[in-house]
Parts: sequence; structure tokens; C-alpha cells
Amino acid sequence: MSATLELTEALIECHSVTPADGGCQELIAKRLQALGFHTESVVSGPENFQVTNLWAIKKGKAGDQGKVLMFAGHTDVVPTGPLEKWTSNPFTPSIRDGKLYGRGAADMKTSLAGFVVATEEFGTTHPNHQGSIAFLITSDEEGPANDGTVIMCERLQKHGQRLDFCVIGEPTSVDQLGDMIKNGRRGSLSGKLRIKGTQAHIAYPHLGKNPIHLAAPAIAALVETEWDKGNEYFQPTSFQISNVHAGTGANNVIPGELVIDFNFRFSTESKPEQLRERLEKALSNANLDFEIDWVLGGSPFITGEGDLANALRKAIKSETQIDAELSTTGGTSDGRFIAKICKEVVEFGPLNATSHKIDECVNIDDVEPLKNIYRKTLEQLIA
Repeated sequence: MSATLELTEALIECHSVTPADGGCQELIAKRLQALGFHTESVVSGPENFQVTNLWAIKKGKAGDQGKVLMFAGHTDVVPTGPLEKWTSNPFTPSIRDGKLYGRGAADMKTSLAGFVVATEEFGTTHPNHQGSIAFLITSDEEGPANDGTVIMCERLQKHGQRLDFCVIGEPTSVDQLGDMIKNGRRGSLSGKLRIKGTQAHIAYPHLGKNPIHLAAPAIAALVETEWDKGNEYFQPTSFQISNVHAGTGANNVIPGELVIDFNFRFSTESKPEQLRERLEKALSNANLDFEIDWVLGGSPFITGEGDLANALRKAIKSETQIDAELSTTGGTSDGRFIAKICKEVVEFGPLNATSHKIDECVNIDDVEPLKNIYRKTLEQLIA
């Protein structure tokens, strides 16, 4: 069994449902300490939601003058769902039909193992590497993400830690390993809209104000609005309604309030302030009595055709013969925090098809090539 596969299995065995780390970071830290890394464990969050974070760095021969490449990821996994629906125990790694099964196999313990073993191999072949290697690992990516990467980035910024390149090990591949790199993500802006009406008996509509009827034309117009056209990196900004609630549950009462949850996934062509202003103006023009609670989940970020994206694509081509596509599709990631302190940020990992699913798995034949791609990226950028 390869070192990467062995470490992946050891990480899967750790019960690390958010915010638990389950001992994963201790395993990783010991491997890195053996290579001469300085490591630091930071526990954060309230007593009932303790998050574990790991920072590790090994400086190269060029010291503070050299480039810094950081591997970033998370040890936490989503809940398993009904255990009886799994073919095998989700925390007991199982190999069948050329695949390794277990919670976190795809998202993202194989990537973490690949980071570590790639770093070990790189250190052996390049003991005098010029640049520095760093790790930022959290156990709060799948959860609220309040006490993980975001606070670690604030901490690094406060300490003046420069970062030049960051590879996040999210599962980005679609049909085969290496076919997609995420070089950016859209922003996320959510709102809870409350439209006020007047509750009344449904047989006497003249005595009430039905907020559903009042809001319907404005909501339909918002759905049809073109918020921007997108650009070469991003799809156009989208507006989607996720939840609608009104009424008492009885069929003879005009509701007094309509509550709508909605979300913008926005490109760099729009700013959250602009989206808020445009939506609120549309509702005001419709003479609605409303209030909105806004939550900015993250701003968009983009890494263009820079040194990191080019090095990673070259490594993928060398290992898989595939020309990787750069993409910004999908949800948000911790890249939104790291991009604030790091010049170039990309995400790359194994196939994402089974992430968060029952019988999550990774192709055995992808484990070593993934590690090799990470190592070849190191060789190009900090050797």
C-alpha cells in the first residue's frame, strides 16, 4: 500500500464530523514535525463548538525573501446520514472495485494525505529548496466557518505572514482526475425578506392586505432581472429563492406576513452594496412594507493565468495528459478568506461526484497521481 493511501485510510478512521477533528491534525502535525516544520495548534470557538486549527511552516533557504506556497484544507466532514444505507462503516476505510470508501474520502482527506506525502517526497529530493511550504488546516469548513480559516487568516495577517501561492484540496475534478481547477468562486449574499400585510378572514378580503398577492409582481420581476452579464471568469450573477412561508396553516385566514429566503451568487461585476440597493429599490417602487436581514457569506475572488495556475496545469498535464479547465462554478469555499491575504489561490482535488453522499469514495488509481501533481507543483514554484 502506498504511503498516500495508507495516510488517507488513517485520516478516514478519525471521526471528525464538524467541528470535531478526531485526531487528524495530530497525525498530520507529527508527519510535518519530522520534516522540520514549526507547527501550532489553535483551538477556537464556544465550549459547545470547539474548532481545531493547524498552522505549520517550514522556511526555505531563501528565508523571508523566498516564495511561500501554502496547502490548505479541512479535516472535518459532514454527517454520515443513515448508517444502514452505507455498504460499509463510513469510518472504516473499505476498498472495493477499485475505490476507497469512507466519509471524507473525496472531501477531502485524500487531498490532505496527498499534501503531506508530496511534501515529504519533495523534501527528500529538494532538501535545499529555496521557497517555504506552509499548511493551514481547519475542522470548521463544513459548518458555520466562524472559527476556522477566517480567524487563522486574521491571525496570519496580524503576524505579517506573507503568502504567495495557495492550493486548497477541495474535490474539483468532474469526470476524470485533472479535468478541472477552481481558480475563483462567486460571492454569496443572502437575505431574509419580511413583507407585511394585514391578517383577516379570507371571506372579507377588503378588510385585509394579502402580502403574497402584493409581493407577487415584484418577486416575479426580481426573478427576471439581469443583475450583470458576468465576465470571462464568472457566470452572470444569479438570484434564487430558497424558502417561502406565510399563513397560519388554516385555509380561511389571509396571512399577515410573507417571509422569503433568497440568495445572490454574484460575480466580480457586481458588489453586494449594489445588489442590496437594487433589490430594495425594486421592492420600494412596488409600495411594499418590508424589512430585510442581510448576510454576506463571502465575496468573489479570482486567480487569473498566473504562476500558480500555470504550474498546476503543467503538473496535471505531465501526470494525466489532460488539459485542465479553469472554472469558478460551484459553491463557496475557504478560498474566500485566504484570497484576502494570498495573491494566488486555486482549488484542486479528486472527483467530486460522491462528496457528502452515502458511500462517498475516491478512485484508488487517482490517489498517487493526485499526490504527484501536488509534488510537481512544489517543484516548479519553490524548488
